[in-house]
Parts: sequence; C-alpha cells; structure tokens
Amino acid sequence: MTSTAVPSAVTDTAPATPAARSAATATGPAAPAPGQGGDRHARRFGLPVAICLVMGNIIGGGIFLLPASVAPFGTISLVAFAVLTAGAMALALVFGRLAERHPRTGGPYVYVRAAFGDFAGFLAAYSYWITAWVSNAALAVAAVGYLGVLFPAVGAHKWSMCLAALAVQWLPALANLAGTRYVGAVQLVATVLKLVPLLLVAVGGLFFFDPANLGPFQATGQGPVGAVSASAAILLFSYLGMESAAVSAGEVRDPARNVARATLLGTGGAAVVYLLGTLSVFGLVSHAKLVDSQAPFSDAVNAMFGGTWGGTLVACAAVISMLGALNGWTLLSAQTPYAAAKDGLFPKVFEIKRRGVPVVGVLVTAALASALTVYNYTAGSEGVFEVLVLVTTFTATVPYLLSTAAQLYFLASGQGGRVHRGRLVRDAVLASLAFGFSMWLVAGSGYAAVYQGVLFLFAGVLGYALMAARKQRAAGRKA
Repeated sequence: MTSTAVPSAVTDTAPATPAARSAATATGPAAPAPGQGGDRHARRFGLPVAICLVMGNIIGGGIFLLPASVAPFGTISLVAFAVLTAGAMALALVFGRLAERHPRTGGPYVYVRAAFGDFAGFLAAYSYWITAWVSNAALAVAAVGYLGVLFPAVGAHKWSMCLAALAVQWLPALANLAGTRYVGAVQLVATVLKLVPLLLVAVGGLFFFDPANLGPFQATGQGPVGAVSASAAILLFSYLGMESAAVSAGEVRDPARNVARATLLGTGGAAVVYLLGTLSVFGLVSHAKLVDSQAPFSDAVNAMFGGTWGGTLVACAAVISMLGALNGWTLLSAQTPYAAAKDGLFPKVFEIKRRGVPVVGVLVTAALASALTVYNYTAGSEGVFEVLVLVTTFTATVPYLLSTAAQLYFLASGQGGRVHRGRLVRDAVLASLAFGFSMWLVAGSGYAAVYQGVLFLFAGVLGYALMAARKQRAAGRKA
C-alpha cells in the first residue's frame, strides 16, 4: 500500500452535511499508513493472504462435519446450500462495498456505529464476539471426531477428548500471540494443505458418485420451506467468516481495494468447494450411514478407494483445516473488541496490542471458548455441535442484519461520500436481498437458538451501560 492510500480514501468519502460529518466522526480515525506512526506490525496482509484468511475461516470444521449434520433433512439440504450460497455472495458484496468506504479494523462494528451510534455498534461488536468464541468451541468439538480417527485413544474417554479439544484451541492462540505475520503464514499454509484433499473429494468423488446413496429428497415431516430454512440455519455455520477481511481491514494492505476483492474471491472459492464436496459426500456415503457419521469426509474417501488410508488422510486434512480456521477466528475474535475498546465501548484492556495482535482479546476469547468446551464435555449433552452451531447462526445474523441496514441507511440518506451514485440501484437491491436473507436465517435458527442467543446478548447490555456511563463521566471531566 502506498503511503497515501488510506488518507486519500478518507478524503474521498468525507461527508458534506453536519449529520454526515457526525457519522464520519463515529468511525474514528483512519489507521496510519506504514511509515506514518502506529504499530509497525500492522498492514501485513496482502491480497493472497487476505483471500486465504477469508477462505481459511469459511472452510473450517463446517465442511467436514456439516454433511452429516444436514443429512437428516434429506437431499433437500442441497437446495438449501444453493440458496445459502446466493445469500452469502450477496452479503459478501455488501461487506465489500462497506469496506471500500470504511477501511478500518472492526468490520460490522465500524459500519453499524457510523450509521446508528454507540449502542447499535456495541450490539454488533458484542454479538460478533460471541459468534467468534462460541464458533471456536464448536470447531474444537468438531476436531475431536477427526482426531479420534488418527489417534483412537483420544476418543476413549470424555476427558481425553476434552484435553484434545483444549489443545486444538490453544495452539492457534499461541500462534496469534507470536504476531500478525505468523498468523498470515499459518493461514496461507493451512489453506493450501487442506484444499488438496478437499478438492480430491469434491472433484474426484463425482466419478464414484452413486445416486442410490442419496436417500429421500425430504426426510422430515416439515414442509419444503421449513426443511430448507432449518437446514440452511445449520449450514450458515459453514459460511461464517465471509466478513473476515472486513473485520481485519486494519491489517490488510490497501484495504479500500483489497478487502472487497478478498471477500468476493474467498467466498466464491469456498462456495465452489462446498457445493461440490457436499454433493460428492451425499453420493459416496449411504444416507443411513451418513446420518450417524462422526467423520463423513473420511467415510467418503474410504468409499472411493477402499480400506482406511484415505480416511486417515482426510482426517489429517480436517485437523489442519480446523487449526487454520481457529487461527483466523482467534484473530477475528480479538479485532472486534479491540475496535470497540478504542471507542470506549469495551474495557480499555482490550486495546493492548503486542506484535500487531490484541493480546487480551486473544487470551480472553481462548479462555471463554475453553470454558464452554469443558462445560459441554462435563455436561455430556448430545448434539453439542448442532446446538453450538445454531446459537452462532443467530448471533452472527445480528451484525449481518445491522450491517445491511447500515448500508441501506447510507444509500437512503443520500450520503454521496459513502455511495457511488452510479451503483445506487445495484447496491440497494443487494443490501435489501442480504437483509431479507439474514432475517430468513434468524427464522430458521429455531426458538431454542434464538432464546439462548438473546440471553447472551442481553447479558452484555449491563456491561454496555457501565461502559457508556464511564465514557460520559470522562467526557464531562474533559469539558
């Protein structure tokens, strides 16, 4: 990035009206360009690493476990995957457009706060933070199934599984603490290594495809719309992370240009792998076996080549994939509270950075995810992965809904500094579709997930009240 890229982007988008100037102020100062102060470890991610960050965070544990999670709905879940892909691309386009005009670390939090003020911004940041660390716990639970294929002793007892899940969480946390340059390197290597076996199943599996394995088109008593909505709510977990480049915009070189490109290319690439991979698994593993599978991709490769060596190879890829996803999600989970803390909406301790990484955010997130993981194993509840997935679906849609609403606000308010007038109609249609898509996902999450998710959100309102009061007192003293 040139030394003038960020300042010129800010100048181009400077609003003219008093209300617009107030909204611009809410976004905070632009991050300093290299050589102009700030953390020397910032702006380490170029376009290839940013694409890998998006793809690595999207293609995590979801692709390896979700075919089995949605198999009970029947092959109608493939229709849900197609609809979900279209909605995800619409959301990706909206995030890309917002990031062009707000190239600052924080993603949805930055956009929502600029449009609707502190409280809405806090809700976006807090719900996204919940999504991040609950997702980390879900990925750890998913990883244990594939670790059991490699090391049978891991699955021998719940405490051995619990310790393995904790190790899977803390290794990426330690990589993050080493600095952003190491986060990028790990993400690049993990993405490349896991794509090879995934593409083997996604493409090679089509040559072994047996339609007799597909099972019923609709395997539940729900209507078609209900079945598609319910399976899509679970499948959304596999697309979480499409906003990764936007959330980490402060660490991306030339963010006004590269964030949008990385978001679109990363989401599109992940969608192709997802659709082909899920279709192949459905055609390789019988429906009755897939419903109860703990490692569906391993079962698929074993069906392709016979024996167990193929399944072992895929289990290795699954573990690498989940470590890469946890590596990226750990960074994202620290970035949003860091951005909110800079604006006085999260405790100031979240502002502490070392080697370009918000270290307190990394440690607190890893600790919370670890506590949730331990609780899940000690409680011994069934379907832990699916429960966690549905909770994250709801909490993820809160910042998605608010971000698309912010884009519609910018468009409807006529803030020309934020909206290229030649793209007005297209952007309005995309934002409207993304908003409707997010609402549909909330409906598909189910009453239990919405109930638990709302409890998580309301628990944070007290924290916001205390932080807002503290911020107000500080402002009064300055006055």
